[in-house]
Amino acid sequence: MEISAAGRLEVRVTAADVGKRVSVRRSSEPGTPGEKFTDTVGVLTSWDDGVLLITRRNGETVRIAESSLVAGKVVPALRPAATPQGGASRATTAPARRRGPAASYEELARVSSRAWRPVESARLGEWELRAAVREVPRDGGPPRRSAPGERPWGPVAGRRAGFTRRANSVLPLGDPGLPLDAALEAVRRWYGERGLPAYVQTATGAEGTQEQLCAELERRGWVREVTAGLWVGALAAVADRAEGAGVVLSRRADEAWLARYQRKGVGEVALRVLGSGPSVWFAAVPGEDGGVPDAIGRCVVDGRWAGFAAVEVAPERRRRGLATTVMAALARQALAEGASAAWLQVEADNEGARTLYAGMGFAAHHAYHHYREPDASGAGRW
Repeated sequence: MEISAAGRLEVRVTAADVGKRVSVRRSSEPGTPGEKFTDTVGVLTSWDDGVLLITRRNGETVRIAESSLVAGKVVPALRPAATPQGGASRATTAPARRRGPAASYEELARVSSRAWRPVESARLGEWELRAAVREVPRDGGPPRRSAPGERPWGPVAGRRAGFTRRANSVLPLGDPGLPLDAALEAVRRWYGERGLPAYVQTATGAEGTQEQLCAELERRGWVREVTAGLWVGALAAVADRAEGAGVVLSRRADEAWLARYQRKGVGEVALRVLGSGPSVWFAAVPGEDGGVPDAIGRCVVDGRWAGFAAVEVAPERRRRGLATTVMAALARQALAEGASAAWLQVEADNEGARTLYAGMGFAAHHAYHHYREPDASGAGRW
């Protein structure tokens, strides 16, 4: 906290600091003996009518009464870590092959977006609107596969759904070219025309992320439905974890691979999204009967980056190292194509996956969130 020359705590944050990263201390019981204090660090997203809004690294917005402030100051913006753990010593002493990657938020946002390419997209200034729409028949049956040449987002008889929010949300990297309210209305109209709810993907917790946009969306009633982390690590460290024996690599997701994939009813649109990316590989550990694989995984190689996804293991075969084996085989293929860094996405409440990836040298780079438009709960299914 900021301390004056006289040894007193001081509030050195003002409304002019909106948009900056700050650290503040507030009293939870002002004026009482033995009062308690709470510290908050994040981006100051507004200061109106005596109330501060601070968005933390995990995307949580904290309301603080100006009258409760005890101390505060502007702190340096977050910088990309030199290693997965953020330590400088490892960056200077570890072999280059195993150093954790440094990267900006924008670089990772664009790389991860290319790994889940939409079927249709449009530009709104520097925002990208993305959609990959599939039909869900009213009778609950499997999705109808599109006929050759048919636009899969065209008129349908059943319900509409988007395959994965990542391919059915706005990626707002920059200025939409319109005032925010007008831009959001254009977004809602574009997704409404496709029978989908509007989602905006945002990020927090790194230099250049969108704490301010998160606060503006929440102020307008947009609902944060999903929060996950994008983690990065050294690719060679993943490749060195296991031999990868018995893993079959393929350029396409066959029926056996899809049978292990958690998302059911995968149709033509989903297959197009899964197969998208600069260089896509699917991995499988065949089951004993030669049918459904014991484990699967997907990797997209894009320049220096290899992105891992869909790492799934049969429940009865878990805790035997199969997830590590699958990722190691994919990592070696990515290394052969010239990649050196790895990224993946993991949900905040998936402790098993977080423990696995931390043990492989991954660590959080930033959090990302999907905000759904107000009153859109019945507009689509995911």
